[in-house]
Amino acid sequence: MAVRIRLKRVGKIHAAQYRVVVVDSRKKRDGRVIEEVGYYDPQPNPSIIRIDSDRAQYWLGVGAQPSDQVRKLLVLTGDIAKFNGKADAVSRVQVSEADKAAQAEQAVKDAEAAAEKSKAAASAKKAEEKAAAVEAEKASEEAAGEDA
Repeated sequence: MAVRIRLKRVGKIHAAQYRVVVVDSRKKRDGRVIEEVGYYDPQPNPSIIRIDSDRAQYWLGVGAQPSDQVRKLLVLTGDIAKFNGKADAVSRVQVSEADKAAQAEQAVKDAEAAAEKSKAAASAKKAEEKAAAVEAEKASEEAAGEDA
C-alpha cells in the first residue's frame, strides 16, 4: 500500500483550510484517512501551521511520501531536516502576536504547575522524614523501656 502525507480540504467556499493527513494514495482527496497529523490555514497572515512532529517523523520513517505542498510545510516546521538526521533543525514558521501571547500564557501556567508539583513533592518528602523520625523515636523509647 502506497501511503502519502497530503492535504485534506475543509472549510467553506473561498475560505479553505486544510488538515495534514496520512492516507492511501489511491483514496480521494477528501476520502477516508489513516491519521490526521496536522492543520494548515493559509488565510491569516502569517498562515497557521500546526503539525504533530512526532507523528510526522513516524510516518516519514515508515515510508510515507509527502506531497509537494506538505513537503514545503514540513521544511518550514523543520521536520524534514530532523528526519534527515540534522539534530539542530529549527522551525521557521512565523508566529503571530496572538499566538506568542497564548504561548507565553501557556508557559506561565506550565511553570506554575511545575512549581506547585515540586512544592507538593517537597512537602510529601518532609512529611515522610517527620514520620520516619517519629518511628525512630518510638523505637528508641521501646528499646530504652526494655533495658529498664
